Amino acid sequence: MSQFDTIIRHGTVVTASDTFVADVGIKDGRIEAIGKSLGTAAQTLDATGLLVLPGGVDAHCHLDQPTSDGSVCADDFYSGTLSAAHGGTTTVIPFACQQRGHTLTSAVDDYHRRAQDKAVIDYAFHLIVSDPTAQLIEHDLPMLIDKGYTSFKIYMTYDDMKLNDRQIVELLALARHHGAMAMIHAENSDLIAWLTETLLAKGLWNPRYHAASRPQVIEREATHRAISIAELADVPILIVHVSGGEAVEQIHWAQGRGLRIYAETCPQYIALTEDDLARPGFEGAKCICSPPPRHKDNQRLIWDGLANGVFQIVSSDHAPFKYASSTGKMLKGEQTPFNWVPNGMPGIETRLPILFSEGVVKGRISLNRFVELVSTNPAKMYGLHPRKGAVAVGSDADLVLFDPRVKRVIRNADLHHNVDYTPYEGLEVTGWPSTVLSRGQVVIDRGQFKGAAGQGQFLPCARPDMARPKVA
Repeated sequence: MSQFDTIIRHGTVVTASDTFVADVGIKDGRIEAIGKSLGTAAQTLDATGLLVLPGGVDAHCHLDQPTSDGSVCADDFYSGTLSAAHGGTTTVIPFACQQRGHTLTSAVDDYHRRAQDKAVIDYAFHLIVSDPTAQLIEHDLPMLIDKGYTSFKIYMTYDDMKLNDRQIVELLALARHHGAMAMIHAENSDLIAWLTETLLAKGLWNPRYHAASRPQVIEREATHRAISIAELADVPILIVHVSGGEAVEQIHWAQGRGLRIYAETCPQYIALTEDDLARPGFEGAKCICSPPPRHKDNQRLIWDGLANGVFQIVSSDHAPFKYASSTGKMLKGEQTPFNWVPNGMPGIETRLPILFSEGVVKGRISLNRFVELVSTNPAKMYGLHPRKGAVAVGSDADLVLFDPRVKRVIRNADLHHNVDYTPYEGLEVTGWPSTVLSRGQVVIDRGQFKGAAGQGQFLPCARPDMARPKVA
């Protein structure tokens, strides 16, 4: 009888802290041994010349999420997780979104129904709180945290989602008491509304003006306010999808004061600019997201934050709306005003290749920092480590055999999401996953899908240590 189910031989193992050549032995879906010249196995994978990475953890993506404006997510839990797996991601954490007038528990139940028998990789859920009733504060949210939904998102913008400062501080106090991680979308809703009305009154409606309606001061002010509320509540928070250097400056200032303020950014803020919103015709709508991509010089400030530790996570913020669709970007036709274009863009499959190519290959971040940003830190942030995000004995055998030399041009025709475009069309990248394992099973083998719908498991999350405030 073979000692292992699978042995990955001769690969270069890369973790958040170390790089070394070793074999990895897998038994019953977990890593059983790491060493040289391991014993026998039913299956051997030759990783000569490849990197052996912990599977990516995409801690911010939207799959089959209900909306209130008539738009429809193009990806369900099958197509979304299939695309994720092809890109080297083995765990996703999308959002169970509470609709106003409905309970948070009903949102969680609905999301389980949407995911059931579809996911091809493992998944957990964040919560979105849009209607913090007394029932939610006193019972529902604490109960859900106890059951493994240990992170929730708060919006400071979008009319159907935004909370006021009083509601935010009450939720942050709850997060402190129950050891949950609060995530905040930081943009000033009132200022966005005023700018949007001003632009539209002047007939400036096309996609390029989305950026003008959300300048950096909008993000900077809300980021500072979120930090101040968190300081008052004495609780760590994560500022999601940080786009601009002015917000980075606020976060760096807070971190320098010893506040536990964490930050996430996304590939669109290192690979796109506000000029992409001005593509010919209506094409700029493909790049509408909030906050928007900024000017070219701003990318350097994001890279500085990735290199020096201001950022802890790089997520895709995959928001899959089709372009040529009346339930997607063209919600009101080819002259849809920018404020009606569904926000977000696809990117769940291209997250690792873009960050590796633009970051590691170009010398902006180290290989170990890359692993930390796309896998280890998100697993730690949301209570999944060391089961996920690690190449360690006892961890799930979620592993990526990554070819660091292969060159590919990103083409939507080659991707596996259910969206009719990618904003990164034509971008050449160096590095792409070759083989992907989920709990020891090969799900992607040199671009071919070997898994099955429904094999992904739901993961209750522990209370992460970094969600707990420091005690003097």
